[in-house]
Formats: sequence, C-alpha cells, structure tokens
Amino acid sequence: MQEKIIKIGLVSISDRATQGVYDDQGIPSLETWLKKALKTAFTLEKRLIADEQATIEKTLIDLVDDQNCHLILTTGGTGPAIRDVTPEATLAVADKVMPGFGEQMRQISLNFVPTAILSRQVAVIRQQCLIINLPGQPKAIAQTLEGLKDDAGNTSVHGIFAAVPYCLDLIGAPLIETNAPIVAAFRPKRK
Repeated sequence: MQEKIIKIGLVSISDRATQGVYDDQGIPSLETWLKKALKTAFTLEKRLIADEQATIEKTLIDLVDDQNCHLILTTGGTGPAIRDVTPEATLAVADKVMPGFGEQMRQISLNFVPTAILSRQVAVIRQQCLIINLPGQPKAIAQTLEGLKDDAGNTSVHGIFAAVPYCLDLIGAPLIETNAPIVAAFRPKRK
C-alpha cells in the first residue's frame, strides 16, 4: 500500500500583491522553507488573494474540503489594521482552535521586535487539516517556524513547526518528517 503524500496549501493574503503593486514574497518564502525543512515528499496548492474575509474563508474551505489539504500556511493580514482580517476568517472556518501556536509565534517574535504583541496569528483545525496564520515578513516566517538558535546552532526556543508533525499525526493526516538541522519534529516516545 502506497503512503499518502501530504498536501500543503500556501495562501498569501495581500491587497497590494494581488493588485500588482509589488511581488508576493510570502508564497516563495514558504515554498523555499518547506523544501529545506521537510524530508517527506509533499505537493502544494498556492493561492494569492486579497485581504477580504469572505475570500479568505472561501479559499480556506476550498483548500480543505475540495483540494484535501492536510496543512495550510497563510501569511499576511494578521495585524491590527482595519483590513487585517485573516484571523477572523480562519476562526470562522474552524472546528477547533489551537491557541498555543499563536502564543509561541508571538513569544518568538518578541525576541526581535516589541510590536510582536500586535500580531494576531491563530491556528485552527478544520476536519483533518491544520491551518496556521504566519507573519507576513519572510524573515519572521522562518523565525517562527524554526525557532531561535544559539551561536552554536542549537535550538534555544522551539519554533512552531516542531509541533506540526505530531499534530498532523493526531488528526489523521499523512506522516511528515523534518530535516532536524532546520527544525526537529517532536513526537512523544511510545511506551
């Protein structure tokens, strides 16, 4: 029996990138990071959309319900600005809320910028899919996924992706393995 390949949705939410004011950096950053961090084969579904709650909700529902994604990573639209509605859209399509992901992302980002407390990233489960809102800046995306490393390259603060493979195991998604030098997946030892 052939193992199921994990399907990952990448969603960049940006009014200006969808209007062509500048090139989207979110999806390319996520794709580059995943290629470095994952040992497991994966396929991608990519979407660049405007910061409109109805559009975000429709996109997330399509990626889970119709495209059968197991993991969705969004970037953008998580600040306090009036147009930032990614968390509201994500929560609207959720079956379960996973608050630890947002808490850890803010904790990591506070090591770099005091404005991390303004971030409203959330993570949820819809059916058998984990949806995570990431920061909008490419550097911040990598920092929150990987965590903090000391001068010797040892992890001093775990990034959120260390918990993603086990979370996916628990919700019945395909097995996902990581490259430990980038991010070491944590799974409890079986007794």
